[in-house]
Amino acid sequence: MQKATVIVCSFASITKDILDKYGIIALTPSLNWPEGEGLEGNNIFQKMRSAVEKGINSTPKTSQPPMGVFKKAYEEALSKSENAIVITISSKISGTYNSAIQTRKMFSEEMQKRIHIIDSNNIDAAESLLAIKACELSERGEDIQKIVETINNYVNKTYFFGMTENPNQMEAGGRISHALAVILNQMQKIGMRPILHMKDGEVKAANLRMNAKDIAEALLKQFEDITKKAMQEGKKYRVAISHADNMEKANELKSLLSDRFGDKIKVDFISMTGPFIGAHVGPGTLMCATLEE
Repeated sequence: MQKATVIVCSFASITKDILDKYGIIALTPSLNWPEGEGLEGNNIFQKMRSAVEKGINSTPKTSQPPMGVFKKAYEEALSKSENAIVITISSKISGTYNSAIQTRKMFSEEMQKRIHIIDSNNIDAAESLLAIKACELSERGEDIQKIVETINNYVNKTYFFGMTENPNQMEAGGRISHALAVILNQMQKIGMRPILHMKDGEVKAANLRMNAKDIAEALLKQFEDITKKAMQEGKKYRVAISHADNMEKANELKSLLSDRFGDKIKVDFISMTGPFIGAHVGPGTLMCATLEE
């Protein structure tokens, strides 16, 4: 029996190949967007663009997986592994962590000792990088307490940041005012782009990136700034890229990072983000997560 099975919520961007490779269980949050039914598009973000064109101002609404879904996942994980490691979205922006904790109480005391819940204090691809690291440690046969301790230490070594393609999408979803959308559009025309990032478990504005009219180049510059000191000390980084129906720029960012940093980084995957994040930032958004090795 393997050491541990990792559980994530699909709030975490991750590819099917990685899920299959490591046997990760991904829980799907509830999605509610009746206005989106019948809209054109091959994915949720194309439908969001279609909604804007048709004057529909609503956006997808999501909620955390219910306790019943968690319970089923715990039972599946513990049927094939000695332990379950649950990595959740930041508890400061979702009740997922609390739901995971409450579900664990439904099991016997002995079973509860086998369920280990970690608050990533982060979102999206940053959760996925922690999940991959946990799987790698498990495959190496590390003791479960060592795995949990190591992942908790990595929480403070993960960083997530991103940039919207079009402020009008955020306005349409009610995330920013029309006045702010106009200002941001004007700023982008002269190469000023706002960077959003995770800080203390919440999504906040990081800074304004100057002279970066291209979204991929802007994120490259942000990555350079946040890793410069550690890179000089010889540190290496794991990277994951997620996007809201913007594969072209995601591939461009991967190429820019690989060309600039070579073997100092490893891009684990590129994945489309889910509607939980996408509904807040809008289609076309490009995001990047890093983990300092």
